[in-house]
Amino acid sequence: MVQDTDREGMRGALGLSSGAPKARPSDPLVPPLGAKVRRLLEDTGNMFAVALEALRSLFTEGMPLGELIDQCWFLARVTTLPLILVSVPFGMVIALEVGSLLSQVGAQAQLGGAMVLAVVREQAPIATALLIAGAGGSAMCADLGSRRIRDEISAMEVMGVNPLNRLVLPRLAAAMIVAFLLDSVVSVAGIAGGLYFGTASVHITVSSFFATFSELSQIWDLLMALVKALIFGLIAAMVACYKGLYAKGGPKGVGDAVNQAVVITFILAFVVNSVLTIGYFNFIPQKVI
Repeated sequence: MVQDTDREGMRGALGLSSGAPKARPSDPLVPPLGAKVRRLLEDTGNMFAVALEALRSLFTEGMPLGELIDQCWFLARVTTLPLILVSVPFGMVIALEVGSLLSQVGAQAQLGGAMVLAVVREQAPIATALLIAGAGGSAMCADLGSRRIRDEISAMEVMGVNPLNRLVLPRLAAAMIVAFLLDSVVSVAGIAGGLYFGTASVHITVSSFFATFSELSQIWDLLMALVKALIFGLIAAMVACYKGLYAKGGPKGVGDAVNQAVVITFILAFVVNSVLTIGYFNFIPQKVI
């Protein structure tokens, strides 16, 4: 027994393995799928919790009107022109593609109705959400993230100022208001682009374009587009504020938070748009020519 102990000690001193290798705890570089899903669900719940807490503060602490006006002006200033520049070519492409297809079956007069389906109900809310997330949401996230790493938000909490009411609530309200207003601007710009290409390439008259436009469109189409714009604006501001408010890791962490906020907003916007569109077609009767 003593000899075996001495032999083991000698093997250990020489750096040789003694017997069967010891089991080491696994330390994967990539977390398992379950951990990723759990973290994603936790982040989603935290985002909605932050948004609901900010909305609750509206009834207890009121709305900072000065910050609200500043955020509305900022969002409108950075998103209006890019939205118009995106919507006009998009309407032209729809008119060109759909008009060419309708010409092959002799139904080019129905181009106006196609513009209702494509621009008013789908393109305008999505384009508004993407531009608000890309131009406005990224700036919101960077602003709040820089305040976090400079400990400004911690200082506000120490002084008894609610950062959710002072910083998050005005941004949520501003994103919803600006998205609601810009949705109509995008719709008009997209239809104008489609009308121009429809009369130039498909050779339809303005009267026939708007005749089928009014035959297929209904008030529910506009209401649905405005509801989508409100929801997408809320999502963009909610994700941006959450990621910026809890950013960590210095400037690199703020940059990562901005990137994550834009990507998550895009994904949520398309998922929610699919759900709302399916629900719209299932519960709202469509007009038939």
